[in-house]
Amino acid sequence: MASPTKGARLGGGPAHERLMLNNMASSLFKHRRITTTETKAKRLRPIAERLVTFAKRGDLHARRKVMTQIHDKSVVHELFTEIAPLMEGREGGYTRITKLGFRKGDNAPMAVIELVLEKVEPKPKTNKKKIENTVKATAAEVTEEPEVVEETAEAAEEAQPEAEAPEAPAQEATEAAAEEAPAEEPAAEEAQVEETPAEETPAEEAPAEEPVAEEAVAEGDDSEDKK
Repeated sequence: MASPTKGARLGGGPAHERLMLNNMASSLFKHRRITTTETKAKRLRPIAERLVTFAKRGDLHARRKVMTQIHDKSVVHELFTEIAPLMEGREGGYTRITKLGFRKGDNAPMAVIELVLEKVEPKPKTNKKKIENTVKATAAEVTEEPEVVEETAEAAEEAQPEAEAPEAPAQEATEAAAEEAPAEEPAAEEAQVEETPAEETPAEEAPAEEPVAEEAVAEGDDSEDKK
């Protein structure tokens, strides 16, 4: 025995249930709306929307799949040529169920299932600002700060060799000046050494003049004694 499908049982066997839902789908596509119990309408909705999806595809394979459930060719033709173009801009939700109340006699809940054939209108744009989560934004900024620091450190390391390159001639000039400076210092010391003897010579010759003066005084004294 075949296992029952998911959902409420509609009485009878599975084959009878399947044929009953296929006939209800054929009536729905033919009349655009039917009145039935709420339970049957809920079971019919997924079957009808699946057939509309095949009709929107429009190829031969889809037509043959629909004809395995709906045997009336005129209804299939109407589904593919009239209903499917009206559903072109709609993504799902091809049927609508409206509750009518309870039926007299057995008090069964009744409902109307119909095709949604209205054109899809885009939602109007609003000028309302979207609420942004500032906590996530601040957390993202905090996590990004170390990356910026690392980038700056790498940029500084790359900039250092470039900055040191122009300083090389200046360092060579200072080293050359330092090497030349000691060579000039001995010349200055020799000049000082040469100048010092020239200045000291008069001081050494001065004592030599004193005996001459003493001899002159001595000669003067001798002349006076002779007189």
